[in-house]
Amino acid sequence: MALAEVFEAIMGPGAPVEFHAYDGSSAGAAGSPVKLTVRSPIAVSYLAQAPGALGLARAYVSGHLDVDGDMFAALSLLSKAQESNISWADRLKLLRDLGGPKALFPRIAPPPQEVQSARRRLTIGAMHSKRRDANSISHHYDVSNRFYEWVLGPTMAYTCACYPTADATLEQAQEYKFDLVARKIGLKPGMRLLDVGCGWGGMVMHAAREYGVKAIGVTLSEQQALWAQQAIKKAGLEDLAEVRFQDYRDVPETDFDAISSIGITEHIGKANVPGYFAFLNGKLKVGGRMLNHCITRPDNTGPSIYKEGFINRYVFPDGELEGPGWLAGEMNDHGFEIRHEENLREHYSKTLAAWCANLDSHWDEAVEEVGQGTARVWRLYMAGSQLGFDRNVVQLHQILGVKLHADGSSGMPLRPDWEPAVERAKTSA
Repeated sequence: MALAEVFEAIMGPGAPVEFHAYDGSSAGAAGSPVKLTVRSPIAVSYLAQAPGALGLARAYVSGHLDVDGDMFAALSLLSKAQESNISWADRLKLLRDLGGPKALFPRIAPPPQEVQSARRRLTIGAMHSKRRDANSISHHYDVSNRFYEWVLGPTMAYTCACYPTADATLEQAQEYKFDLVARKIGLKPGMRLLDVGCGWGGMVMHAAREYGVKAIGVTLSEQQALWAQQAIKKAGLEDLAEVRFQDYRDVPETDFDAISSIGITEHIGKANVPGYFAFLNGKLKVGGRMLNHCITRPDNTGPSIYKEGFINRYVFPDGELEGPGWLAGEMNDHGFEIRHEENLREHYSKTLAAWCANLDSHWDEAVEEVGQGTARVWRLYMAGSQLGFDRNVVQLHQILGVKLHADGSSGMPLRPDWEPAVERAKTSA
């Protein structure tokens, strides 16, 4: 049976995709904005052995399947195909027509970018130990600072931006996000800020430059820390800003006026989240505020970690996502009165679309810098994540808490005072 026939059986004869296969067959509409090319039987085997995102990742990352055109559009079409109402009898017939189990399920090793084998899990320490967390963070973040500069743009912010207007640029949205966090946690000149999981130091430098705050950031990525230290020196902020290559659990200072936790809770692990919030509470002065900004899932009905999925195997080893209500409850139970919460789901979709566009515009340089396989992992991962935020598979929540004084006073304004800066962002755009 020709592969084009299988494609049409799954996608339908009118799918807006141009399809070509190694057996010489083709289907779909020539000149479509998305073109799929199956280059070898290995791609078919990967797809048959692990239907869905993991099989697609193996086929694409290894180079046995090509996707030309907009990856987000391609994944949108393929996800709809997975929802098709093909009966199990028809699926089994397709399996037989393609050669049966012996042809489709040979022993084929995953691409080398798939690092999360059972053996590797056993060799890097207990889940969320300091050693294992360091290895997991290094796997994702120590790719190449130059690669991240191409993808993330000048702000080097690898967390969800916040768009003050629909037509704001990525850079404007990232700066607005940093300022939104700064205003929510009430930064003022002379304060001391701890930024946990600080990345390349964007929040630390923004707090120092715009608010005169003495800010310390910590990251488990050595490459991030080195880049941030150089950026701080270049900006002349050494007296106020500092980024350390350090586990947050090893920060000796205490009595911070404010704490920002931006994009780190996903790496902590559900079992450790209560202790994480208790630890941060112990680092904060009474009356101080802490903002937790992280990816969440919409509910708590499924597992928090998807051990066998594409994201865990290729992108975020040991990552875990919790529901916003559970996170707010744990913050509340470990010393923070919850004062504000908001979901920035649509903002993350826009952020990812901008990152995808940046990668596409620097594709040749990115491949030369990190290799074809790694560049393909990122192209697939970011487009797939954009689809996830679009379809409410994942969300992004900011939760603001305050450490109350002994008499129960909070020092918070009667009404939130951080939103008027929308007008300021409009005038500076």
